[in-house]
Formats: sequence, structure tokens, C-alpha cells
Amino acid sequence: MNFRTLDDADLAGKRALVRVDFNVPVADGRVSDDTRLRAALPTIAKLRKGGARTILIAHFDRPRGKRVPEMSLRPLVEPLSVLLGAPVAFADDCVGEAAAKAVAAMKDGDVLLLENVRFHAGEEKNDPDFVRALAANGDLYVNDAFSAAHRAHASTEGLAHLLPAYAGEQMRRELEALDAALGNPQRPVMGIVGGAKVSTKLELLDNLVDKLDYLAIGGGMANTFRFAQGYGIGGSLCEKDMAETARGILQKAEARGCRLILPSDAVVAKALVPGAAARTTTLSAGAGLADDEKIFDVGPATLKEILDAVAASRTLVWNGPLGVFEVPPFDKATMEAAHRAAELAKAGKLVAVAGGGDTVAALNAAGCADDFTFVSTAGGAFLEWMEGKTLPGVAALVQ
Repeated sequence: MNFRTLDDADLAGKRALVRVDFNVPVADGRVSDDTRLRAALPTIAKLRKGGARTILIAHFDRPRGKRVPEMSLRPLVEPLSVLLGAPVAFADDCVGEAAAKAVAAMKDGDVLLLENVRFHAGEEKNDPDFVRALAANGDLYVNDAFSAAHRAHASTEGLAHLLPAYAGEQMRRELEALDAALGNPQRPVMGIVGGAKVSTKLELLDNLVDKLDYLAIGGGMANTFRFAQGYGIGGSLCEKDMAETARGILQKAEARGCRLILPSDAVVAKALVPGAAARTTTLSAGAGLADDEKIFDVGPATLKEILDAVAASRTLVWNGPLGVFEVPPFDKATMEAAHRAAELAKAGKLVAVAGGGDTVAALNAAGCADDFTFVSTAGGAFLEWMEGKTLPGVAALVQ
């Protein structure tokens, strides 16, 4: 993908409108996790070094086009200033007199945070008048919010058509990682997909079987596949109405030469509680679990098959845990697979890219997220990219 980066831009003295993802968790008026603030630092540093005037645009929560005081971005000024080691100014609006006055007061190298862009209904509607009002305060546009790139909003897509547009450093890292994972990967390529329901990841699975050499399916969705094949799954979570769809995916994978890895054994219990009395059992057609037993993790034989496939691969893309990793002992497969992938990635033997809320939480719980090639916190945008969809905010940056 040929997109413009800040390496291509003349920054000195320019007003740079930068779309960032500052939708951070806040408790009692204070930022409780500054991960997304830190993710924006490389872009801000590059702009400041180049002599630009950095004007940050962001949303927070869902004010739905109205000014909601508790959804103000003002509480982010202090923690961002501390992280930057430089003052950050704040404008009480993102357009109009308040924004224009704050921008006019800036000097080269200064940083300004504008108020929540979603206080205006024109943001989510991508209203042309609102786009022009935003653009009035900038000479160039930088999108550093991949997590919002699946939305065609004024600040994520509209601005790119009015001002010279560039990918920020975080956006660049995300796009390069995803291209390495699915666009132009080193083969063999493996996917691990988990989660509760086939229905929520149908488009993802349909796209991946066209692109992968191995695909391991875990979580509750694996139960639906085994049910579709006539396996006994007891009282496990299962979308029985998706059985025909699951069979279609199985047939497509076979036709495309994608080897599906489904559970051949499982860790089962009657209750999902820490330290539950659990047992490992082989899964097979016609054989069954007791009606009150449920599958909560893949078993050791399945885990070995997954680990062997990871070791045989050059690229791994991961979305969703293999079991209920939050509740021991059902975390074993996810933890071991995470450690193996991280070990191979750290040794330079595997390009390992992961994303999705549960996946990030699992890798953090395993303590190995930092050893993956890239871990995306983009959520919906990451999933839509894996589904093969065009993201408006990314498409707008393509030269």
C-alpha cells in the first residue's frame, strides 16, 4: 500500500491537524491507562522536531453530537504534558473562535489539544461544512488513529480530502505490521482465531481461509464446528443454527488448501470457576460429554498440534483466545501458545501480529505482548482489516 508518511512532508511552520486515538479509560477524572497517549508520542515528537505546530484532534466516549462536560478531553492535558515533557495547550472547542484563537497563539514546536470532536454532530456525519471548519485551522492533516480508521467521519476521512494527508508514525507501524501479516506475508502463514461465536467472525473466517496455510480455531466457536461434524459437546456454548455455515467454511478451507486445526480433545468442567474440577477428554463423532459438562479450553493433544503449526510457520496472525483464559485452569492453551509465539518472534523466526481486546488482554496476562512483532489495540478496525474490508481512513491516505 502506497501511503504518504511524515518523511514526505515539509513541516517547518506548518499547522498539522493530527487525528489521534485518545479514547482512554478515565476514573474519577484521571486517566487510568495512558497506553493510547504514549502511542501518539512518536508522531508528536516528529512534528515538533520538524518545526510544525501540532494540533491534536480526538474523540472521547459517545456524546452523540452534544457537549457533555464529563466527556471533555481537558483531563488529558496534564498527563500528556508529563509524557511529552512539554506544555500542552487546550482549546474549549475543535472549531470556531475558540479553536482559531488557540491555534493563532501557537509557535513552531507547540502542541495544542482541541476539545472532543464528537461534541459536534457533523463529526460522525462527515458533514462537509464541519470538515471545512476543522480544516480551516490546518495546513496539513496527519491520521495517527488506525483504531478509528474504519469510520468515515470528518476527522478520520473527510479532512484527508481537503488537506495534504499523511500517515502518522503509529498508523505507519500498524499498516506495515498488517501488510506483513496478511498483505505480503512470509509463508507459511498461520492464523489463530478464538471467541465465543462463529456468527461474529464469519466474514473473518471466510477471508482467512483464502489467505492462510494453517488456521487454528478455538474458543466457543470451535464447539460449533465440532457440533456441525457430529461431535458430542455436552452443554458447551454452541450456535447450532450456524452448523451449515461452519460446514461451508470447512469445505472452502479444504478447497483452498488451508489446513484447519480444530480441537481433538478438550478440558471440560461443570462450572466455570477458578480451580474447578476439570478433566481432559478426547472429542470424537458420536462420543459425548455429560449434558452438564462444558468445554472451556482445548486439550493437550490439540495444543501440541497448534504449537507444531506455529513452529512450522513464518507468519502468525492471532485474534481471540483458545479458551477461557481469565479462569485457571482454562488458561493453559492460550498461555502456552502465546509464550511459544513470542519466543519465536523474539528470535526472529516468526512475524507474530495480534489484535482484538481479548487477545491483547491474554498476551498481557501471559506477560509476552512486548515480544510479539506487533500487537494492535485497534479493536474493530483490526477486525475489519482482517475481514478484508476497505477502511475509509486508510484508503484516504493512499497516494
